[in-house]
Amino acid sequence: MPTRLTETAGAALLSATLVLMPVCALADAITIVLGAEPTTLDPHAADDGAEKAVNDNVFETLMARDVDGNLVPGLATGEPVQIDETTWEFTIPAGLTFHNGEPLDAAAIVHSVERMIDPDLNSEQLSYFSTLAGAEAVDATTVRILTDGPDPILPARMYYFMIVPPVASEAEDFASNPVGSGPYEFVSWDRGNEIVLAADPDWRGEAPDVTEVTYRFIEESGTRMAALMAGEVDLITNLLPEFTDQVPASASMRGLEHPTVILNTNGGITADKRVRQALNLAVDKEALASALFEGQAQVEQGQLLGTTYFGFNEEVGPYPYDPERAKALLEEAGAAGGDITLVGTSGRWLKDREVTEVVAGYWSAVGLNVDVQIFEFDEYLQRLFDKENRADAIFVVSGNELLDADRSFSAYYAPSGFGSSNSFEELETWITQARSETDPEARQALYEQAVEFAHEEAILTFLLNINNVYGLSERLDWQPRVDGKMFVSTMTVD
Repeated sequence: MPTRLTETAGAALLSATLVLMPVCALADAITIVLGAEPTTLDPHAADDGAEKAVNDNVFETLMARDVDGNLVPGLATGEPVQIDETTWEFTIPAGLTFHNGEPLDAAAIVHSVERMIDPDLNSEQLSYFSTLAGAEAVDATTVRILTDGPDPILPARMYYFMIVPPVASEAEDFASNPVGSGPYEFVSWDRGNEIVLAADPDWRGEAPDVTEVTYRFIEESGTRMAALMAGEVDLITNLLPEFTDQVPASASMRGLEHPTVILNTNGGITADKRVRQALNLAVDKEALASALFEGQAQVEQGQLLGTTYFGFNEEVGPYPYDPERAKALLEEAGAAGGDITLVGTSGRWLKDREVTEVVAGYWSAVGLNVDVQIFEFDEYLQRLFDKENRADAIFVVSGNELLDADRSFSAYYAPSGFGSSNSFEELETWITQARSETDPEARQALYEQAVEFAHEEAILTFLLNINNVYGLSERLDWQPRVDGKMFVSTMTVD
């Protein structure tokens, strides 16, 4: 059975520990390490998890989630009121401002909506906000958000939608000098090294315990761990599961991240459904979860959804591990011994490179010649979003803060999605219809159709649902959230 457990982590830990010297951290300042540097700090431009990790502390949203994942008001004073099928009304407190003093009022929300859907911005997030048609200010504290049809999960979308100041967001340097309204304000970005935020002294809520946070970017997992062990940092993401007992403290939570491989149904070796099914049958998902993730992962149920997400199809399960059947399908398709390209990245997600290489090993074991191409995250994103030049297979980790099929399916199932590699009109139709269907049973039925079809067509190589695993310093007290957010205002230091 082909497996590949990382051998570099231990060596990197040993070598890095020799050169990393502990520093005496300020009592109220912390350092967080991310696996990749944000590509931008414009909260509307990119679909970039590293950007969100920083900006979740700088910007605010109309809706929020509590520690149990329940949708609750954020900036809004209460739940939105649905005026009609295409109009939702939100109210916010009077007198709010952004960090630069601009008013955070209904006009700012209107501007934010219009900016997000502006074709000139060409936002990578449009597949998640494609129902937005505009917004209107009723008065200074009341705004109505308009959709192009019924959108039953508009309130949940507003947890992901950040409000930006009208003037500052039009500045040329907004992507590198963001201005928000959250508990932390942007201080500096030394590209390639660090981003610094400071607690807003005029923050209207409870003053956070942490007054300054520095984000560093370390791609290699062993080096991240070494920095934590050396006392240089307080929190690292994507801690290797096999090292949870070796760090000062660790924490994990079943996460929203679903590693998968997008398969190109439109051309190349993967255009044949039999090949795509073979790629699924070739991978031992149970071994992947237990050996590579030390039990910090669960086998994906043949769909890009968690079992508690709206749209989950209980009748569909994972492809079994059946390498002999995989070989037979490849022979039948005339693809035995064929070449396949698999694109991935390193350091952005937990064991992303390792998963990519292990999957490649399984595919090689059934007779394929696999060309693994690992790119820096920025270059990787360009390839992921390039719809004209698709690789045979692209490794990606899908997150889903909406806890609803619309987010994942709009991105990776619908042909119009930024990450999809298929042209199945049926999927586009079902997903579009479900987006505006207000009857929960009818909406569920549409998603179940999409799940069954996508599973049969094997548009993805379905892999795992992984836990979020963090390493913490002894002085940091923090509990992970079900939505994966790292709100610094909820962290305390001894």
